[in-house]
Amino acid sequence: MAWYDEAIFYHIYPLGLAGAPKENAYGEPEHRLNTLLPWIDHIKNIGCNAIYIGPLFESVGHGYETTDYKKLDSRLGDNEDLKNFVAACHKKEVRVIFDGVFNHTGRDFFAFKDIREKREGSQYKDWYCNVNFWGNNEYNDGFSYDNWGGYNLLVKLNQRNPAVKDYICDVIRFWVSEFDVDGIRLDAADVLDFDFMKALRHVANEVKPDFWLMGEVIHGDYSRWVNEGTLHSVTNYQLHKALYSGNNDHNFFEIAHTVKRLYEMGSNNPNSFKLYNFVDNHDVERIYTKLSNKAHFTPVHILLYTLPGIPSLYYGSEFGIEGRKEKFSDDSLRPALNIDDYKNALTDNSFTALIAALGRTRQQSKALSYGDYRELKLTNRQYAFSRSFEGESVVVTVNNDDSDFTMTVPAGNAATYVGALSGQQVRVENGNICVNVKANSGEIWLPVTDRTADQLSDVTPVELHVEDAVKNTAAPAVEKASEPASHDKTAAARDTDTDTVPDSTSAAAPAAETAPADTAVPAKTPETSGDFERGKIAGLQEAIIAIMEKNGPVTDQMRKDVTDNVYHDSLINWIKSFR
Repeated sequence: MAWYDEAIFYHIYPLGLAGAPKENAYGEPEHRLNTLLPWIDHIKNIGCNAIYIGPLFESVGHGYETTDYKKLDSRLGDNEDLKNFVAACHKKEVRVIFDGVFNHTGRDFFAFKDIREKREGSQYKDWYCNVNFWGNNEYNDGFSYDNWGGYNLLVKLNQRNPAVKDYICDVIRFWVSEFDVDGIRLDAADVLDFDFMKALRHVANEVKPDFWLMGEVIHGDYSRWVNEGTLHSVTNYQLHKALYSGNNDHNFFEIAHTVKRLYEMGSNNPNSFKLYNFVDNHDVERIYTKLSNKAHFTPVHILLYTLPGIPSLYYGSEFGIEGRKEKFSDDSLRPALNIDDYKNALTDNSFTALIAALGRTRQQSKALSYGDYRELKLTNRQYAFSRSFEGESVVVTVNNDDSDFTMTVPAGNAATYVGALSGQQVRVENGNICVNVKANSGEIWLPVTDRTADQLSDVTPVELHVEDAVKNTAAPAVEKASEPASHDKTAAARDTDTDTVPDSTSAAAPAAETAPADTAVPAKTPETSGDFERGKIAGLQEAIIAIMEKNGPVTDQMRKDVTDNVYHDSLINWIKSFR
């Protein structure tokens, strides 16, 4: 058991949160990182015990075009500020991981500047991929090179070059010795060289006990990256997509199918395959913006905190803030916030109160960190599962329907269960609990023991009030179309894959359009209602085919039989027949 096995992360994009200028003048340090120190207590108060913060190091603009890996971005301060920030986190028992942007550098990085100056005579000409002195680019360098995402601002490092590998390994050692960092999130890990990642894992095992490597990976078989030789974890974009669209489309089958597939990907062992779960981050729209029914914020976050994996909360989303992706700017996803504006959020904002209650619950139950996963009930709009570990069995129930739903589900060995969010107690009868799951809500049922009785004796029931959402977020700046406004998912292919197109391996239905938070969601027109129904049917059909594939080969005729069936009740009965 390592610290990250029980981690609840708080994700900070520091240049945005601290209100730094969009462009770096490389002037005297501006100590904006220090303004984030008061956030540490807030992070603890909502139940988080780890911070992922980045990018941090000297860069030109958004932070992912690194100029100097060993110097805090001057818009945020100096190295002493970063050292003090990590120390302050550690004093509060909060771990810290940095963003490691090792796939590419910016054009102001020393090795690339040397190539521009000395061309073929540069000792660093092999530090980058496919440097061609017969080519040219829009900067009129007189040579061309490989980049990331089609942007020559981001110059692709040659990770197979031993000198590059040694340099980056030394950077990691420097970050540990200088800042005492606890781990690294590897940017663009899905395009990193695997031998390069193995070298980084070797350094991670060397520099600090339980030093954690987590990689940004979008699609694919996550077990290629998560194993003893490469990374400890990767970003779970597959679950991210399922969580919001599964609620928008009233299709819990999509979520449950995604969970099963990922669980099997890790050989049904939750303790050897812990993915980094999230519902929003600095590259995708805020979850509050994405949800068609804002009340689904509750079931979405209950699932985030209780499904297998390591939960992460993106800064500000605990207040229910908006963040809509713009065509040429991600600024609205990365706003400047002042913690003083939210000093009463725990008592006055039901979104924050919910997140804090989920954080407490996660910390109270080892089963939610280490327990196995067992599906107990599944319909389009209701979902129940258990997490069991060392005799403790936690039952989770969620409902995204507009009406309450009574659910009878198997329970563990305890005589009584208590709702972590409501304080309600229910008795186990004939091995089951019968519970009322409120509309657009859910509950985490903990077995009553001497320990849980003490911890939950003063539970204040948590109920989400949509009007508590914070709607006045920063307006995005409009940038020129010819310049890349952001990094990571700015490239159209990546953004489309993760945010709008259902994963072809999921039982997914198209996500509905979302209305602005301060306007009512309009009634469905016949056309949109038809799209919604077709989406539900498609989701059920894909779920059936996925189950059939698990049971054996699926012929073309079998697929045709499924796709020809467009009747909702018939498809539901078909799914039930597999049990």
